[in-house]
Amino acid sequence: MQEERVLCASSAYEQKYYFNEEFNGLPDAVKDELKIRCVLFTEDVGGILTIRFDEDGSLLLCPEKDEEDILYDDIGCGLKIRQLEVEQAELWEQLEAFYRAFILREQ
Repeated sequence: MQEERVLCASSAYEQKYYFNEEFNGLPDAVKDELKIRCVLFTEDVGGILTIRFDEDGSLLLCPEKDEEDILYDDIGCGLKIRQLEVEQAELWEQLEAFYRAFILREQ
């Protein structure tokens, strides 16, 4: 059984962005778009946003916050996640297809 794999993440706490080099085969434009989306999310809402694939190859947007973070916007987080899901639906579908074809070796 496969484990979840992190594609990328951004942290408002550390002001850092992480991209998993296992996915370097993605076009630079896609990598840039992922960085923009993650960083803008954490700048707007705070906390940490991790984009990962589950064991079936479905893409997950996973926001997190420190328990003591009183500035974190829970309502804004939910709205922003939904906005990302809708506005970037085509990108997420393409990333899932890439993951299944090249990482899970599904055709």
